[in-house]
Amino acid sequence: MSPIRELVDRPRSGSVPAPRAADAWERAGSVEDTVGSAVRSRLRNDRAAGRPAVPPPARPVEQVAARPEPVAVRPEPVAVRPEPVAVPAERAPARASRRRPPRHRAPLLLAAAVLGAVLTTVLTGLSGPDAPVASGVDYGLGVDAEASFAGGIDASARSEVSQAEAQERLNAIAASRAARAPQFVVPTQNYRLTTCYCMRWGSMHWGLDLAAPLGTPIYAASDGVVLRAGPATGFGNAVYIQDADGNVEIYGHMRYYSVKAGDVVSAGDQIAKVGNQGQSTGPHLHFEIHLGGMNGKPTDPSKWLAARGLTV
Repeated sequence: MSPIRELVDRPRSGSVPAPRAADAWERAGSVEDTVGSAVRSRLRNDRAAGRPAVPPPARPVEQVAARPEPVAVRPEPVAVRPEPVAVPAERAPARASRRRPPRHRAPLLLAAAVLGAVLTTVLTGLSGPDAPVASGVDYGLGVDAEASFAGGIDASARSEVSQAEAQERLNAIAASRAARAPQFVVPTQNYRLTTCYCMRWGSMHWGLDLAAPLGTPIYAASDGVVLRAGPATGFGNAVYIQDADGNVEIYGHMRYYSVKAGDVVSAGDQIAKVGNQGQSTGPHLHFEIHLGGMNGKPTDPSKWLAARGLTV
């Protein structure tokens, strides 16, 4: 043995020599032999005693940690937003310039228009007599019926004549009245008396209501002069006529009328048609009489007509 090996194997002073590996294997072998002999001895005793052999305990199996199975991760789709592509804007079409006709064409256009008007007039004259055109008169309306709607009458219909002017005309009428007949008439026909000269709905009704179909003629009850004709409060439209005695007869609620202020009428002349204008619940004629003038005292029309031999 070399001197170096001797120095290494030599135990230090005051220290316990380290056990060798060979000694450890020898001790383990002796322990195994002792245990083996004890087991064999027990097996022999059990076999001799008739006891079943007990197998040696199995060596514990180390639990192996379950290895997690790999999970397939599906990648989520990523929405790719397309970037806007710049499209070159189209060039706007050039604005067409307006071409104005030359100034020398204006006389030609005017001449063409005049020539067209002349040809139209000539052709119309050659086509024969004018075709009949329906008017208000064809439907039983007065000459001024087109201008007789409420709010649409002309200036002549709105104007009034004074009672003095009316009296001058009445004097001429009175001179020839005795030679003519009839002198007084009931103002309409085919009527039904619906309201008398009496109290109605808590107030006085100052005339007669004579119900009749729409369009039934309305006549002047006596000779006289028209003071006014046109819109009137409550009546819608009304006609006021002053007779030779100075009394004023009022005819109300008509839609169409054919007289105007200043007209001279005779008893029995048609002046309007039954309507349903103003404060009315049905087509009818409101007939009212004021003694001595427009602002005179109202009187019962039925008595006034009875005094002249007429009944309603």
